[in-house]
Amino acid sequence: MKKVTIYTDGACSGNPGPGGWGAVLIHGTERRELAGGARQTTNNRMELTAAIEALRALREPCEVDLYTDSIYLKNGITAWLPNWKRNGWKRRSGKRLLPVKNEDLWRVLDQLVAKHRVRFHWVEGHAGNEENERCDQLARAAIPNRGDDG
Repeated sequence: MKKVTIYTDGACSGNPGPGGWGAVLIHGTERRELAGGARQTTNNRMELTAAIEALRALREPCEVDLYTDSIYLKNGITAWLPNWKRNGWKRRSGKRLLPVKNEDLWRVLDQLVAKHRVRFHWVEGHAGNEENERCDQLARAAIPNRGDDG
């Protein structure tokens, strides 16, 4: 099984507002950068999209170390997701069950993670991690301007 290291980041100009995502995939000496954007989105949707698109880019099942500066993404996939699924894609808020935000993206990410062996790692954003900083640059550059889809 190939070992791949992935770094991801999302950015938003306003929240909600136009946003972008970036990902860096590393396998041995091979390196691939991905980026994209959306006109109306949130920072969390861009964080999820970065991870989704990075995993989609893998052509075969891989052993993946995925690094993100999003606690929402890391906790969502490693801690909250099993409960959401058990509760019919609902989250607890006090005694109430509410719909999971970004359920559409969480479902896709869950399916992609099942195809690979993925370990999620949190890295501090804007703290000098070279690959995380590169993802931030890619995400910011992908934020659509003037109403185009970037």
